[in-house]
Amino acid sequence: MTDSIKVVCTSCDVVNKLPSDKLTAGGRCGQCKKKLFAGKYVTLKASNAQRHFEQNDLPVVVDCWAGWCGPCRSFAPTFEQAIKKLEPKARFAKLDTEHEQRLAARFNIRSIPTLLVMKNGKELARQAGVMNLSQFEQWLKPYIS
Repeated sequence: MTDSIKVVCTSCDVVNKLPSDKLTAGGRCGQCKKKLFAGKYVTLKASNAQRHFEQNDLPVVVDCWAGWCGPCRSFAPTFEQAIKKLEPKARFAKLDTEHEQRLAARFNIRSIPTLLVMKNGKELARQAGVMNLSQFEQWLKPYIS
């Protein structure tokens, strides 16, 4: 019998169950029918953050950023490269600290960019500042399998 893994859809925020041995094959959302792993991040909002943090069996890597932040904009391509390279080992998300100030305050975001790794509703790691892809992957290594 194969274990299943819960994955929250980046498009419609519905929780899906996939056989763990089929994770690399991807799969489609049972509700919206979009690919569960399409090399895209989820945009976190007050309405969906809890679901992504608590219902994903995968670690959720969060980029806390703002549009006016130069270092945040310079890190964005690295974050996108990491998604394409590391999915489905993790779920990737972005939190716009300017538009979701209460959510950012909940996580005590004091500087940006700040990266978080969340799993089962708990923060596993935090790192402030910009990294290149190699540094980012090295930092994530202990948290993603």
